[in-house]
Amino acid sequence: MADLKTSLSGRLRNTSLPKTSALFPLFEAIVNSIHAIDERVEQDGSTSLDDCRITITIIRSPQSSFDTTKKAEIIGFKVIDNGSGFNENNFNSFLTLDSEYKASKGCKGIGRLLWLKAFGSVAVDSYYLEDGTPHHRSFVFTREGMTQDKLNDSYKCIYQTTVSLNNLLPEYSKAIPKSVDKIAERIIDHCFWYFLRDGGAPHIVIEDGDDNANLNSIFEYSKSAELKADSFVIRGNEFEVTHIKLKAGSPFRNSVLFGAANRLVLSESLESKVQGLYGDLMEEDEQTFSYVCFVSSKYLTEHVSPERLKFDISEKLDKSVLSEVEISFEEIRNGVIESVTKFLANYLDDNLQRTEERIREFVNSKEPRYRSIIKYLSPQDKAFNPNISDKDLDLRLHKRLKEVESDLISQGHELLNNTALSSEEYNVRLNKYLQKSSDAKASDLASYVAKRRVIIDLLEKSLERLDNGKYSREEVIHKLIMPMRETSETILHEEDANLWLIDERLAFHSFLASDKTLRSMPITSNDSTKEPDLCALNVYDNPLLVNEGTALPLAAITVVELKRPMRDDAKGGENDNPIEQALSYLEKIRQGDATTPQGRPIPAPNDIPGFCYIICDITPTIKKCCKTMGCLQEAQDKMGYFGYHPNYKAYIEVISFNKLIQQAKERNRMFFQKLGIPTGL
Repeated sequence: MADLKTSLSGRLRNTSLPKTSALFPLFEAIVNSIHAIDERVEQDGSTSLDDCRITITIIRSPQSSFDTTKKAEIIGFKVIDNGSGFNENNFNSFLTLDSEYKASKGCKGIGRLLWLKAFGSVAVDSYYLEDGTPHHRSFVFTREGMTQDKLNDSYKCIYQTTVSLNNLLPEYSKAIPKSVDKIAERIIDHCFWYFLRDGGAPHIVIEDGDDNANLNSIFEYSKSAELKADSFVIRGNEFEVTHIKLKAGSPFRNSVLFGAANRLVLSESLESKVQGLYGDLMEEDEQTFSYVCFVSSKYLTEHVSPERLKFDISEKLDKSVLSEVEISFEEIRNGVIESVTKFLANYLDDNLQRTEERIREFVNSKEPRYRSIIKYLSPQDKAFNPNISDKDLDLRLHKRLKEVESDLISQGHELLNNTALSSEEYNVRLNKYLQKSSDAKASDLASYVAKRRVIIDLLEKSLERLDNGKYSREEVIHKLIMPMRETSETILHEEDANLWLIDERLAFHSFLASDKTLRSMPITSNDSTKEPDLCALNVYDNPLLVNEGTALPLAAITVVELKRPMRDDAKGGENDNPIEQALSYLEKIRQGDATTPQGRPIPAPNDIPGFCYIICDITPTIKKCCKTMGCLQEAQDKMGYFGYHPNYKAYIEVISFNKLIQQAKERNRMFFQKLGIPTGL
């Protein structure tokens, strides 16, 4: 029988090592050292973990500048241990790709391939004792294979193996942390379970010139951690969950660590999954601690990828026959969340209350539109730190609102198409659907009313005097009422036009134009190119034009004219008198061959009643213009004028900005009160 051959270059090509996992070759060397030490301790009863040590030396490029404060680039690592060494069994295993020699420890037999994915070469120098005889083995491992292989008897009766990872490839160099502390954290992260197991990890130190780190000291939680074991079963597969209470401030806090053969493969934050879990937690004696859990299982070990960078487990499973034997990662995660929630129940009560209060305070004071969907928030929806920003909380609640609305649509279709339901079942589901629909629509109404409160506040703010002693130009107010140079056919949403500030009826129009010439409007054939005086910067004197209603004959034509706050230069003539200007626009529309937006002729356009609104401050010159008209009377509150002009068949109302705001507040006061929004009155 012919022997199968293995191509090293081919295996390297088919081995994956993402740039973000650039430290994994170092992790592999460290774990190999831990296994070698474990092997020596098991075989030599006179040796314990306290006698064993792993030293990691960072190799940097020669200093190329006189700036000694800036460390040179990392180009390699040395990992030195006093474990069992490259004895005959370990060396033969090294030579065999996919070796099963250490399969019981979760080893895949391809760790050394990761070395060559990120490093140009690996040099091994090992002193060890085998059958009582000291040996020295050394070799260099490259992409071309093994070179300089030497095995000799040694005069040194010691255990010491040095693995040198040399010539770090540039594409991986950028992804490696530059500081000793960060590298130490990553090593502890990966080898987390070795520090927490019975007996802990051997002494591990990192040397970087004068900058050293003792990993056991950094992870002093290994001697002070409180552990509690739990488990759950999914289709006959047991998953062990080790709940760990560490000292406060742990970099691993509130995380779940999924491991395979005692090595970390995947870590996930639990703060977005377990309601009330954020920050450090507090004991009854007010001592704080960090929480973390480690999940292990034979199933996880059997389904880890060869590189141990991920699990070959589907996130979700379709409803198929495979789901009877396979397990999704979602199921595993849900089992973990249930176990964590149960274990931490007594510690989460205060946090749960703060989260609930945060939601209600935000809804009551800022976004009442979400009030009706609070009842639909699941524990996962409330799994967040209440100290998040208003923006992030708004996004969370908005997402849930959209999910409720989407679910409504689905339920509605299902209800309509399900003919197999009994009358009683149908009524139950219908009532449930209508209740949810009512809640969703209440949210829409709340959002609409809350927006009105904001618009009123913005309008009121825009009327205040600026720091330079002047007032806002017309465009600020114009934009609040209606986007400029738009029509009802071009604005994206009808609610973008806040015509209700002037008159609620204006919301029901068939055509709307803002800052458009008469010639460009489809409702008239008038050729007038009359538009604002750009040179004088009166760019917003051009009125808003509104046709009310859709049935013919049309109910009215409305012209709205806006003026800058506190402007006091009105005088006789169409160009300078806002009342005459509005009437002139009304007349020009009537004189054209008026049509609907769809091009249908409007019967007797000259008889269509007109409404002219002039929004401005009641300055002396405005008062004079109003009195000159002869048909206008001063309002009882002294904040405007009103009257009917028989020649133009038009109702005219001059409204001060103060009255505009006051009326808008009064019309919406009851809505604001029902939603708990300050009325400002």
